[in-house]
Amino acid sequence: MDFYNFLHFSYFFLSIYTIFMETMKRTYLYIARNAFLFLFVLQFCLPIEQAEATVETEEPSVNSQSAILIDSRSGDVLYEKNPDEEMAPASITKIATGIIALEADRAGEQVIVSRNARQTDGTRIFLAEGEQKPLEDLVYGLLMNSGNDAAVAIAEHIDGSVAEFSQRMNKFAASVGATHTHFTNPSGLYEKEHTTTAADMAKIAAHAMKNEKFREIVSTRMKTWEGKEWKSKLINHNKMLVSYQGANGIKNGFTQQSGFTLVTSAERNGTEFIAVLLKANSDKQIYKDATKLLDYGFAHFKTVPVLKAGAKISGETSDYYAGESVYASIPKDDKFKVRVAPGDDLIVETSSGLTRQYPSVLNKEQHVTAGAPNERIAVSGMEHSYSLPEFFMLFFWWLMISFMSWVMVLLLKKKRV
Repeated sequence: MDFYNFLHFSYFFLSIYTIFMETMKRTYLYIARNAFLFLFVLQFCLPIEQAEATVETEEPSVNSQSAILIDSRSGDVLYEKNPDEEMAPASITKIATGIIALEADRAGEQVIVSRNARQTDGTRIFLAEGEQKPLEDLVYGLLMNSGNDAAVAIAEHIDGSVAEFSQRMNKFAASVGATHTHFTNPSGLYEKEHTTTAADMAKIAAHAMKNEKFREIVSTRMKTWEGKEWKSKLINHNKMLVSYQGANGIKNGFTQQSGFTLVTSAERNGTEFIAVLLKANSDKQIYKDATKLLDYGFAHFKTVPVLKAGAKISGETSDYYAGESVYASIPKDDKFKVRVAPGDDLIVETSSGLTRQYPSVLNKEQHVTAGAPNERIAVSGMEHSYSLPEFFMLFFWWLMISFMSWVMVLLLKKKRV
């Protein structure tokens, strides 16, 4: 029974208990009653340490040929199916195109649309030859309406040609760890050598979702568009934005050769997951698979902060500093502790026996960006326990129960009079 369901039970229990106790007028009995109620509520709210906790192993069944679910902040893999199988990505390619364009820091520049961009096949936003649009507007058209003409216009503006921009895309992919990806165009139109994997797309998406402007664009459902040849509204093609609670991105795709593809994300209560699905047989099926993966993540895992950037942690032989903020995805009911492995990797161990390993996040010398905390974290002090905000919430409900009890006593006394 969770805390909020228990509140309803507590209120029912209180009603009966108050009727039974209302005749007891002495102060010490009233205090004893409320103390009993507080302890009764407390036993259901405090975390319970189980002797032999086990990690939930039941995983969803998805029909897409390849799939992966990761924690957006930590990168932890929570589910995978053929994650390294190379496949055609279709328009989820535009995730890479979009983030590269935004990171080029040229959002306000005017892009002149070429004839080549105007004549691009597939889904378009109907750019006219010679039309001028701010680069940022084209990124909206790229990511929301999946404009292939916008993809080519962006590529030509940044690097002069699709071929040169594709080389930039491949360098970018390698820089974020997407080592089994090879892009040959910025739109995702099918070409034999244009391939990626679910695992690689998850890394690309996680990197992109760290950019606030990118997040804003892929979470936008509708945007007014004023083009040279037409005025309309851009409609985001990602159906998860309207069908799934907490959905906040990012891109879908389809070609005859690739089948249906989707990268989607959702955030609830500080935990954000990214699901990637490749080669589904139908639009309906891929969204069903995405829902299964995200539901699985939110049902069983939570994101916890492990170390702040610049925090100090003691190893067996020396001290280490976190080069960046470190998060971990752990089972929802677990506590955790951290230690430094012999190879200088950070290890997170949970109460159910799950172990996470994070390489290259610790330094023996402190490298802290401006404003980052210099905080010492003891290894033995990292267990997650009952938090102060949770205690105040519990105390608040105890006061509410006490108040309701007092009101009911007054009402019953008034009725008797």
